[in-house]
Amino acid sequence: MSDTIEERACELAVYMIETGATVRAAARHFGISKSTVHKDLQQRLPQYNRSLYEKVRQVLDINKQQRHIRGGIATRKKYKGES
Repeated sequence: MSDTIEERACELAVYMIETGATVRAAARHFGISKSTVHKDLQQRLPQYNRSLYEKVRQVLDINKQQRHIRGGIATRKKYKGES
């Protein structure tokens, strides 16, 4: 993990852009909380790197549009006994 908040925010953004990861997956990957990921990307990143923020914003918007579908799939797996 990076030494500064600015570097961490940029690393999170690059990871999410490259992988299309969700906030939850990025938090798990970097070993930090979802709240920290969200705050880094939404509040801190626009101050440090606006162009990177615009790119990660697109990934976040796609994930937001798909979250109800992912939730339905998770519920179906839960009641079918899958993990």
